Order: sequence, then structure tokens, then C-alpha cells
Amino acid sequence: MHIHEIRADYDQKSIVVYQAYSPAIADPAVAAQRFVPPFSTNRMTWIKPSFLWMMERSNWGRKPGQERVLAVRITREGWETALSQAVLTSFERGVYRDRADWEAQIKHATVNVQWDPERTLTGASRDTRSIQVGLSRHIIHRFVDDWVTEITDLTPRVRKISDLRAQGRNDKASALLPKESSYPLPIDLARRLYRIA
Repeated sequence: MHIHEIRADYDQKSIVVYQAYSPAIADPAVAAQRFVPPFSTNRMTWIKPSFLWMMERSNWGRKPGQERVLAVRITREGWETALSQAVLTSFERGVYRDRADWEAQIKHATVNVQWDPERTLTGASRDTRSIQVGLSRHIIHRFVDDWVTEITDLTPRVRKISDLRAQGRNDKASALLPKESSYPLPIDLARRLYRIA
């Protein structure tokens, strides 16, 4: 298995990414089934297909401003469109010709990608890396208007899993995790995201 792996809940046409927001943003989004004000389209938004990485990032929905965990289903076409424009947030030899090439690309990037250690149920780091995709204000309208097909509030489920973890009932907690499997990434997109031996 490659150290860089996109694990996700996906089907033939869509993929689930996770975000965490305050109730002020989450409630209108769930009600409208699309992102509406006060969600801002003037700043970068990050989407993450790894549920456990999102849990680590939001402290299981307990960080201020990240109390509501949303599962956002988007089209695979949109997801791969974003990846086709991605520039890594740090220089990676083998992906770019040289540092100057990367610096020129990152300066004008509409989509940023960074890889962080994947997490276990208990929050420990794994050897594999999990992808985060940052959508800039230059492309976020496509995410909001064209790619999002469903928004689900996972907060009650997150709370239940978190409570089971706290009780040491990891088997029961694991059973409630979203089912994620390796996303079949086209080779041209993979080359934009990590060095291929």
C-alpha cells in the first residue's frame, strides 16, 4: 500500500468529504442542502474524505466553531476536477521539476493539497497519509453550486462514537464508523499529488 492513500466513502458517482462548522453555518446548510450565508465563498474551505482525520482535527466536534460535523456528498467529477488543479502546499521532489516550478504553481493555485498522518480510532498517527483539499475563493462557487449533492449532520453519530471510545468500547465505536475504502485515483491525478516511484 502506498503511503499516500485516499480512503473514502464513495460510490460510482459521488464521494463523501467531511467538514466541521459552528451551528450558525451548519444549520442553514443542512436545511437548504447547500452552503448558504453565513458560509463564506470569499475564503478557502478545506474538505477531507477521512472521517477519523476530521475527528482528530475537530476533537470529535468539540473545538469552538467546529461543533457540528457534516458529511458533504459531492460528485466524483467535482472531486477529480479539484484534484486536477491541485498544487501541494509544500515542495515535493519528483512531483515538480524544481522548487522554482513549485513556487510558480503555488502562487497561482486555485486548489491546495496537503497530506497529514492518518489517524486511528484512538487518535494515534498511522504510517499512511490522509489528504486535505483546500478550495480557494476562485473555485469554491463550483463546490457550492455544482458539486454538493447532499449535506448530512453527523454530530449525533460523532457524539455516540466519542462516548463509546471514552468508555473503552472501541469495538462498538468502530462499528459506527463510516465505511471507507481506497479511492481509485487516475494516474494523471496521482502524479499531481505525490511522487510515484
